[in-house]
Amino acid sequence: MKAFNLSEWVLKHRSFTGFMLALVILGGLFAYYRLGQQEDPPFTFRIMVVKTLYPGATALEVEQQLTDRLEKKIQELPNLDYLRSYSKPGESVIFVTPREDTSPSDIPELWYQVRKKVDDIRMTLPPGSIGPFFNDEFGDTYSLIYAFSGEGFSYADLKQAADSVRQQLLRVKDVEKVDLIGVQDEKIFVEFSDKKLAELGLDTSAVAQALQAQNSMAPAGTVFSSQRNLPIRLTGSFDSADSVANMAVRIANRTFKVGDFARVTRGYIDPAEFKMRFNGKPALGLGVTMNKKGNVIELGKALEDALASIATELPLGMDVEPVANQAHVVKNQMAEFGRTFFEALATVLVVSFLSLGWRTGSVVALTVPLVLAATLLVMLLCGIDLQRISLGALILALGLLVDDAMIAVEMMARKLEEGWDRMRAATYAYSATAFPMLTGTLITIAGFLPVGLAQSSAGEYTVAIFQVVGISLILSWIGAVVFTPYLGFLVLKVHANGDQAAHDLFDTPFYNRLRRWVDACVAHRNKVIIATLALFGLGVVALTHVPEQFFPLSNRPEVIVDLWLPEGSSFEQTEAAAKRMEALLAKDEDVEHVASYIGSGTPRFFLLIVQQLANTNLAELVAMTKDNKARERVMQRVRQILETDFPNVRGRVKRLNVGPPMDYPLAFRVLGENTNIVRGIADQVAEVVRNHPGTVDVNDDWHDRMPSFRLMLDQDKARALGVSTASLSQALQAHYAGIPVGQLREQDKLIDIVWRASPELRTAADELPDVAVRTANGKSVPLSQFVKFETVFEDGVRWRRNRFPAISVRADVADGKMAPDVAAEIIPKLKPIQDSLPAGYFIETGGSKEDAVTAQKSILIWIPLVLIVTLILLMMQLQNLSRTFMVFSTAPLGVIGAAFALLLFRAPFGFVALLGILALAGMIMRNSVILVDQIDQDEKSGLDTWSAIVESTVRRFRPIMLTAAAAILAMIPLSRNDFFGPQAIAIMGGLTVATALTVFFLPALYAAWFRVERADGGRKALT
Repeated sequence: MKAFNLSEWVLKHRSFTGFMLALVILGGLFAYYRLGQQEDPPFTFRIMVVKTLYPGATALEVEQQLTDRLEKKIQELPNLDYLRSYSKPGESVIFVTPREDTSPSDIPELWYQVRKKVDDIRMTLPPGSIGPFFNDEFGDTYSLIYAFSGEGFSYADLKQAADSVRQQLLRVKDVEKVDLIGVQDEKIFVEFSDKKLAELGLDTSAVAQALQAQNSMAPAGTVFSSQRNLPIRLTGSFDSADSVANMAVRIANRTFKVGDFARVTRGYIDPAEFKMRFNGKPALGLGVTMNKKGNVIELGKALEDALASIATELPLGMDVEPVANQAHVVKNQMAEFGRTFFEALATVLVVSFLSLGWRTGSVVALTVPLVLAATLLVMLLCGIDLQRISLGALILALGLLVDDAMIAVEMMARKLEEGWDRMRAATYAYSATAFPMLTGTLITIAGFLPVGLAQSSAGEYTVAIFQVVGISLILSWIGAVVFTPYLGFLVLKVHANGDQAAHDLFDTPFYNRLRRWVDACVAHRNKVIIATLALFGLGVVALTHVPEQFFPLSNRPEVIVDLWLPEGSSFEQTEAAAKRMEALLAKDEDVEHVASYIGSGTPRFFLLIVQQLANTNLAELVAMTKDNKARERVMQRVRQILETDFPNVRGRVKRLNVGPPMDYPLAFRVLGENTNIVRGIADQVAEVVRNHPGTVDVNDDWHDRMPSFRLMLDQDKARALGVSTASLSQALQAHYAGIPVGQLREQDKLIDIVWRASPELRTAADELPDVAVRTANGKSVPLSQFVKFETVFEDGVRWRRNRFPAISVRADVADGKMAPDVAAEIIPKLKPIQDSLPAGYFIETGGSKEDAVTAQKSILIWIPLVLIVTLILLMMQLQNLSRTFMVFSTAPLGVIGAAFALLLFRAPFGFVALLGILALAGMIMRNSVILVDQIDQDEKSGLDTWSAIVESTVRRFRPIMLTAAAAILAMIPLSRNDFFGPQAIAIMGGLTVATALTVFFLPALYAAWFRVERADGGRKALT
């Protein structure tokens, strides 16, 4: 029975094939315009924040009463990797991090379990605690952020305008939600002088009760008549600050207006908790989040059109300016991809035309867009968007997907040159090489398998490399056996002088010279093998000298400037520091605009940014520079400014990172039971890190201790006066921070009425002893009569890891240095400290070194599976255990060229470079299996083994070199890419050397492996 030949079936049904070809092209075009376009691939943030407030408690009390209790319960979670927490005065924050191998689909269930376990112990938390509150929405990224600002406009005016715009933007297609950023809540402040209240004999609590009673919302009943029900409504509620000031208060048979003993003003939350500024002006932000199925470029255009019409309705002088525009970033990214892609495509086509000729090259040129169109269509069906990783993977695949088409069309052209008819020549490739090509294609895909299976954040981020390359290579094989024969049948011509061409094809001076070289390699096989092994050893050594890098930095032009003031600094001080930095950046000609966020970090405008949590002593500025070169100049200038003009500020200047979010690239954790011992060890570690020339801005996360007033209450005197700790706390809270005593209802707003002391009394620390406190007999006495005062220093923040006190010594690395390399140099210097540690104390390496190890482990753990899959594929194709292991042994040869190429181009070895070296193994074995299969076929056709080795190598030389050249040259445009550059360079170098070794080393290895001897009578010609 004749074996089924798919290419033959295709040519016998040419109308159907042409119809399918047209459908594929149309489907690819449809898919291209329907595919979502993003900056980065979808990414699951494996972190949850549990925040609890405990007003009035010190950091140590918060740790002991709240943090420790919650952590004990949360530690019962399954799949928990570690807990990290900090305790600040009045605030506990716990970061819950699951294991890296936890599936993204299991994360929501894990967060539910956190809520459930915390709820189980909620009633055991100390009285007065507020919360816990949960935050697991870290993945929401604003596609666009706009700033509303303008001279003469209050925050209330800006909010009113932004609210109106928000409602209209929610109608725009693909907008999921719109948030206001930096809103300042309005307040009605009733500010008193305790001395004046004492003179008038007024009790602050009585005044507060009167204010609450005046503005309470309570039902007044309903008149039920026989015909209708009439609800009763009472007037008299506050409707303005004046109505509060004019309210009459009757206390102890005396009547006063509130304005007689207090100043009533309308303002904003004071002190502020978080503010946004833009280009030196107070601003309100509007952040737009796109739904997951949207196209960010189309969204950007739709929002631009919507805002153009909305802007005409805004008050004159109010500006709406873009702060962050992901649509613009993605548009540039797509344009860069287009340039890189077409450069790679042009390179592949030039190789095809120059090496195969115009007609034969045109078959490859027509096959490539067909395969790409089919790839885009399958990506649409599988829900894979166009983003940083999938776009790079498409370019990476471009150099590989032409291989099968080149092999098929080259074989068809050769048979036509030998005089075969078009049908026989077009179908020959399927019967001769279809299954070796399929095996080789599957082996190449297997090289990318670890990234497809890696259970880690890095693996999830880069999984599209495996998906896109796998899809495109499978489709390239289908294209080689379906579309290539069809196109070749239509385009290629039969040669009239076929017999002479067949005889002369491999009898040229070049091929004769190649034949002698291959013959010499077989004859001197031991020398060739030893030389290759020596080269491999040198490659391994060279690889250890390649700089290490986890993930590259982003090529976005933003510069992030963090300003950390001493712990306990006021919001006003932080804002003043931010304004000074704004003013300096505004003068920089390389800066287009500056957005400042005071009291917290920037909203997430970039998926992979590390967000800073709320801190009154933090200001984070985002400076948009003109381009990447300008970014580097700005960074250098800001670093100099921080050193000279901001002596009491810990400043940090950084670029955006690509890959799983990471705060500091260099980190060493010190853990142990006793805080003081941990502090001493951390200081030693910091000194070692600081002395390394490759480190910048060495600091630790515990910061400085902060001053506080300690009031020692004389309980006997206090009891005699009728003053309790609770009443004293409430009096001081009302005096300094203020307490809400009611709410003013204004349309849809609820505005708190806050009772507090006058500004001059609240800010004068030296007047604390004179604060008047109401006693049981109705009189007021100064605080100093029953309280002693002292200033003490307490922890501003206390960090823990898995319930151990933990201090992290962090640092940035100097420009030109790689964090894993710097960490590797520091670790040996920490060994003397580590060896002298008491039992129960540890030093751990964190930062990029730890993340790189975790990511590489998630990749390398799948290597055994790759080996097994590869061996199965080889056995299925070669049907010979000895040949299988021989081909398998060629897999590591890519290390030689990859290592030297990375060194030559000064490209770092990181996660993506590792993927490139693993993928190289598949590409090399692909060529090896096709050559070994050809040797086997030649032996079966009657050649002796020696001649079969030489002749098969000669005949397979052109397709091997063509496919390798196409792959190598297609990587050149990709090598300039910040993310994929190291991978492209590793593949280029590895494939260059490995291709040469396939031609010269593999024949020698084959001859040595099977102990091949030259047959009597020399080479026998193959007909």
